[in-house]
Order: sequence, then C-alpha cells, then structure tokens
Amino acid sequence: MVKNLYDVLGVAKSASEAEIKSQYRKLARKYHPDLNKDDKSAAEKFKEVSAAYDILGDKEKRRKYDNNEIDAEGKPTGFGAGGFNPGGGTYRTYSTNGFNGTQGFGGSAGFDFSSLFGEDIFSQFSNAGNAGFGAGAGFNPRRAQKGQDVSYSLDVDFLDAAKGTEKYISVNGKRLSVKIPAGTVTGQTLRLKGQGMPGINGGNAGDALITLMVGSHPYFKAEGKDILIDLPISMKEAILGAKVIVPTLYGKVSVKIPPYSSSGEKLRLKGKGIKTKDNLGDEIVNLIIMAPKIKNTDLETALDSLPDEQLRSF
Repeated sequence: MVKNLYDVLGVAKSASEAEIKSQYRKLARKYHPDLNKDDKSAAEKFKEVSAAYDILGDKEKRRKYDNNEIDAEGKPTGFGAGGFNPGGGTYRTYSTNGFNGTQGFGGSAGFDFSSLFGEDIFSQFSNAGNAGFGAGAGFNPRRAQKGQDVSYSLDVDFLDAAKGTEKYISVNGKRLSVKIPAGTVTGQTLRLKGQGMPGINGGNAGDALITLMVGSHPYFKAEGKDILIDLPISMKEAILGAKVIVPTLYGKVSVKIPPYSSSGEKLRLKGKGIKTKDNLGDEIVNLIIMAPKIKNTDLETALDSLPDEQLRSF
C-alpha cells in the first residue's frame, strides 16, 4: 500500500514549507546511513523520507501531489487535467516522463499501462498476447526504464558553503566527487547524473540527489551574496573612533570606526562577501556599542557633565 507522503515525514497536510524542511532535516539526520551503518531499516527509512521530501519540498510537485496529478513516486496518475475521455474515444498515452499526447483507441501509439500499475502485472503476457490491445499497438511490458533516483543528505561547513569546495561521498559503493558551489544554502539539492539505481531492461541508471545541510557559524551569517557580522565596540571606540580588526571569509582586515558612531550603523566592506561567477557580495558590519560591565566613576562623572539631549520623539 502506497504511503501518504505527509505521514512519511510526520507533518500535517497544512504544514508550511519551513515546517516540512525542518522535519525532513530532523529525520534525515536520524536515519542517515553513515550514522546507522548496521541498520538496514534506517537506510530504507532514509530513502523513504528523502523521496517524500523530494516531492513535498518542491512547491510545484507538492501542488500536483495534493491535486492527485502525481503519485507518491512522482509519476503522473492520469486523474489530473485531461485523462480518459470515453465519450470521445481517446486516451492519453503515458511514459515515465509523463504525457506523450492523445491518440484514439486501437491506434498505433499504444497505451502503456505499466506506468500506472508497474511492470510485473504484465510479465505473464507474450508478445502475441499483447496483440489483443489493438493491431499495431506496440504494447511492450519489457521496455527499457530509467533506474530510480537515490537521495542523500550531506552536511557542509558554513565557510565551505560560502566559498565553495569539493567533497567526496560514497554512493552505491562508489567514491564520488561533489562540487559545492559558492553561496550554497541549506536545502539546495545537487544532481549526480547516472549515479542512482541501475536501469531496467537496458534503461539508463537513475541519478543521485544530494541535499546539502549548511551548518551555522559563530559570527557570520549569509544573506544572498552578502556576509553579515555583528561587531561589538566600546563606548570609547564609538565616540572617539578607532581602527579595529574584523574577520572576513578571506582573512582579517583593519576597519576604521568613524567617531560618534551609533549602534545599528553599518559599514560595508566591498568584495568581502560571497564570490560566484556572476556576482560578488560584500561584508556588512553591524556596529553594536557595549557598555562596560565594571563600575567606572570617572566615566560616570564625564557623562554626567554632558548636556542632556532629547533623542526620542515619543
């Protein structure tokens, strides 16, 4: 019995995209083969939740699944727009890639029932027996089929994801290179062509789908191609100005703090963000003034001598 994809991920049908992604990440980590090397059931569960997320994590595929246009394996069901039309004597032909067009019954195109019910149900028929579906129908239960795609989850360090890197993973017993592009974000999926399950009856192998999980960083955050960082500064540095050392993706640089800076003001370090083929981001430094934690009577006296200022309009 085909499982409901929402039940596989353990979320409600009304779950948001963020809730679905969060639940998938939790399950992917729990059942990841690398963490359950001696548990074959965990590997199967990992494949199951990854396949479910492949559909529910894609907005268009989820819409089609909810409308019963595709099944839990992503195959067309034939019950969306179109489908059978008994009154007109036409039908839509199916393949593993979806609709191929509309033909009349008994025509030369043939109807491929195996995409609906699977190959095994027709294995008992010979080529002669298949002629009953219409002369020249071309019904072929032994046609070549592409192998199933396989899904994996790969943890990536924040700096590696920001700058781009190359990692090696084991897929179906083979060591494969995975190129992580600069600016990669959590949930991004890479496709390795032909590295999935073997094809059927000479069909092409499926693909390996690698979902990337980017870790957090102690002080960097990514926003598009820009890198954000909060920079604590003292009251003295804020009032008098100063030169301070700031980390970037590419090493530490000296930054000038303008005199009389306020918390929330931002400094832009050009070209210190994420570098891609088409774009170059910046590093945005957010200033945060930190009051001293130790009592300082001289500072209190100096501040008390300053004239009062009206800074608030409420």
